[in-house]
Amino acid sequence: MSLTSKPAPRPWWVAVVSGMASYVDAAAITGFATAIVVFQQILGLNEIQIGMAGGALTASMAIGALVGGRLGDRFGRRPVFTATMIALIIGAVVLVFASSFPVILIGAIMLGFASGADLPVSLSTISEAATEHNRGRLIGFTNLLWMAGIIANIVISTLVGDLGAVAPMILFGHIAVVGALILLGRLTIPESATWLAARAERRAGVKTVRAERAGIRILFRGPYGTVFLALIMFASLTNLIASTIGSYGTYILVNFGDVSISQASLVTLPLLPVSIIGYLWFMKIADKPVRFRYFQAGGIAFVLSPLVVALFGASVPVYLVSLLLMGVGSAFAFEGIQRVWAQEQFPTLLRTTAQGSIIAIQRFTAAALASVTPTLLIGGPSLLFGILTVGSAIGVGWAWIVFRTRDRHDEFESEAGATEPAERSAPIAFH
Repeated sequence: MSLTSKPAPRPWWVAVVSGMASYVDAAAITGFATAIVVFQQILGLNEIQIGMAGGALTASMAIGALVGGRLGDRFGRRPVFTATMIALIIGAVVLVFASSFPVILIGAIMLGFASGADLPVSLSTISEAATEHNRGRLIGFTNLLWMAGIIANIVISTLVGDLGAVAPMILFGHIAVVGALILLGRLTIPESATWLAARAERRAGVKTVRAERAGIRILFRGPYGTVFLALIMFASLTNLIASTIGSYGTYILVNFGDVSISQASLVTLPLLPVSIIGYLWFMKIADKPVRFRYFQAGGIAFVLSPLVVALFGASVPVYLVSLLLMGVGSAFAFEGIQRVWAQEQFPTLLRTTAQGSIIAIQRFTAAALASVTPTLLIGGPSLLFGILTVGSAIGVGWAWIVFRTRDRHDEFESEAGATEPAERSAPIAFH
């Protein structure tokens, strides 16, 4: 007897529709960065208000990831990713018509919370619709959707950035329209059969791995605790490089590379094709044992990326080498492999809780560094990039120590193997 009357959705359809959470997440961040400059000009926002709005977006994304992750394990993937997409559309529409700072603040909080809450639930939806042969590939595909969100906003910002009040309307209107299309697509996706099975077993008192491992304290014990801490450290410390380049790359090049703002934008362009090629390559090896070797190579590249700037300064040639190294590192030793590990290492009823917690801590850490980055750059880029080098080395090294023995562990297989005897001895209650 099936756990749902609806036919199982096609994994790639689930990956596209659910993975668009990464698209709107990237579009929200990059779109808001452009829109807030326009709001400053047309509404006369001061520096404190700009900081409050940007901080509200970042903080609400982190809080949303925590809340959405836990709700996804408690009440199911489908109701949460439906509610978050509705909230995201409303938040985007609020920002489309924002005409004062309080309205901008409300819209930023809604948009940030919704996109943050949506991400961990959507990733688990994808992983639970996949098989052991394509799970890594489908999760890796979300990196391409993240990149698509960035590229789409670059194009839109280039076309409408100088149109005044019309620019934020188009930027956030784009997010609202895409959100509405995602919502329609998600209505075709039933609840995760894996989550339904775990809930049914737990309600019926069937003693299975996935039914019993539901308490948050389990995340801090035994192998789960080791993996949980490793992923927090890995995700948070490696992300500091990407977040710093994303937030202050132009600032660094203009102030220490002796280039103009328009030239600084051109310097970063080679990162896009390198990242896209790397993400496609990761999708090819994400479900194979060789992926850990790629992680090791990518990890070395990631550590070298800030190191060359720390040693040789932020001239254009050095910065370009750093970006190329970061492109290789981000393909094989960054969010792609982190998301795969986060899906495979935790039990069903804690999967989105763990992923949401990792994302939240990652974003809070990035926000903390961003708040002091201009101060660290006063004496030049060496201190900041030295800190980034040490942080990335610790994050990559910690992940290497833990996952050199845990990389091939798959909780989906463990749960399936452990539940079969229990399912034969006790009936599952269907609701």
